[in-house]
Amino acid sequence: MRKLKLQVQMTIDAYIGGTNGEMDWLTFDWDNELKNYATALTESVDCIILGRKLAEGFISYWASHPELEGADKINELKKVVFTKTLDQSKWDNTVLAQGELVEEITSLKQKNGKDLIVYGGGSFVSSLVKHGLIDEYHLFINPTAIGKGLPIFEELDGKQALLLVKSTAFACGIVVLHYELKRNA
Repeated sequence: MRKLKLQVQMTIDAYIGGTNGEMDWLTFDWDNELKNYATALTESVDCIILGRKLAEGFISYWASHPELEGADKINELKKVVFTKTLDQSKWDNTVLAQGELVEEITSLKQKNGKDLIVYGGGSFVSSLVKHGLIDEYHLFINPTAIGKGLPIFEELDGKQALLLVKSTAFACGIVVLHYELKRNA
């Protein structure tokens, strides 16, 4: 079965955005090793999963910046946007998922192909976390604390056990924590 991987930028105090979604705390001067890590992660997938709110800016940003490193890969990957408000996709290479989250993700995981990736979106990722749908976490911890912001773990009803696969510190100050969800055998 395919895995759903989360790649997300976070502050050291576990927020993915400021209280109004601000991203002014991000470290942008990635070193080559971190760029290679992100590229390898993207190469391991063939589909991007997005909530509608993030999709609005994410898809159009990458489509309008083809000169950016990795833009060609992001633009060519199939995208599935979860929405309750859109009736049809306005983006190329994108389909809408309007059904129940757990069923839709489970169906996508059961299809043939490479793994799936989700890049963020506070409430959408929180729902994925809550339902135990994320198989791998790739948390890009930026060397900044902001005190308040958008969390992704606050909807958990109970403990969710993770297994640390690897932690890597990069010269730019970002530490990537790679976890897998511990499933009951």
